[in-house]
Amino acid sequence: MGSLPHVVEDCLGIVQVYSDGSILRSEDINFPMEVQDDGSAVWKDCLFDKKHNLHLRLYKPRSPSAAKLPILYFFHGGGFCVGSRTWPNCHSCCLRLASALQVLVVAPDYRLAPEHRLPAALDDALTAVKWLQNQALISKSGGGDEWLGDGVDFDRVFILGDSSGGNLAHHLAVELRRGSPDLAPVRVRGYVLMAPFFGGTVRTKSEAEGPPEQFLNLEILDRFWRLSVPIGNSADHPLANPFGPSSPSLESIELGPILVLVGGNEVMKDRIEDYSKRLKEMGKDMEYVVFQHHQHGFFVNQPFSQVANYVLQKINQFIYKNSSL
Repeated sequence: MGSLPHVVEDCLGIVQVYSDGSILRSEDINFPMEVQDDGSAVWKDCLFDKKHNLHLRLYKPRSPSAAKLPILYFFHGGGFCVGSRTWPNCHSCCLRLASALQVLVVAPDYRLAPEHRLPAALDDALTAVKWLQNQALISKSGGGDEWLGDGVDFDRVFILGDSSGGNLAHHLAVELRRGSPDLAPVRVRGYVLMAPFFGGTVRTKSEAEGPPEQFLNLEILDRFWRLSVPIGNSADHPLANPFGPSSPSLESIELGPILVLVGGNEVMKDRIEDYSKRLKEMGKDMEYVVFQHHQHGFFVNQPFSQVANYVLQKINQFIYKNSSL
C-alpha cells in the first residue's frame, strides 16, 4: 500500500502542492490588514478575458479634478503564485492611487502558478492591455464601458506593477516598446516598477547577507520561482532574470520611460539596483529611487501611511513629466 499524498511545497499556507501532483488553493485567508477606504474613490469589476474567466477592477476618483483622467494599470504582486485584485492590500492601494493621483486605475487579475506557469501571467497582462485598446476603439462609436468614454485619456496610459507585477511591467515595456505603437489609439507613456520580482541563480549580497523581511525571505523567493517558471527551468529563465545567460539583449530595444521604486531593507534590493544600473548604462530612460529603512511591499501594504505620500509624489511627478512626451 502506498503512502498518502503529503505536502511538498507550501506557499504561505495559501497554496499547497502535494506529492501526487495535486494542488490545494485556500480561499480562507487570514489577512493581516483591512481595507482602507476613505470614500474618495469608487470602483467596479469587469470581465476582460472570457476564455480564462479573468476579471479586472476599475477605480476612479469620486470627484474627478480633470475633464480627462490618465489611465494607470496596476498589476498585483505575489510571486506569480498568490495575490488578487480583491485582496485588501491591493484594493486599498488602488483606491489610494485613484484618488491621490486623479487617475482611472485598471487592476487586472492574471492566472497563477503552479496551476498556470509562466508565461501565462504575461499572456494575461498583454490581454488586459489589449482589452483597453478594444475599449478605446469601440468607444468612438459610443460602445464600450461607460467609465472608459469621454472622461479618460487613452493617450496617457501608464503601467505600474508591484513585485511580480513589476516583473510583468518590465516585460510589457519590452513587448510594447516606446510609445506602444501597436496599441493605437492607446499610448503607454511609462512604466513604474515597485520592487520588481526578478530572479537569478547567483545570489546577490542583499540576498545572501541581508536579514529576512517580515513577509519575504530567500526560502519563499526560491519556492515562488520553482513553482512559477516552466518545468525544468531555473530562476535564470528569461522571464525571471532579464540579464540571465539565455535572456535576449535589451541594448537595441526602445523602452519607454521606467521608474523603479524599492525599499532600502529589501532582500531583492541589490538585484533591482543592478537591473536599474544596467538599463541606465544602456542609455534607457531610467529613474531609480530607494526608500530607506523599508521592506518589500511597504507601499501596497500601507497605502495611506506617511511614506506612501512620498511614493505617490514620485509617481505623480513621473506621470506629469512623461504626459507630454
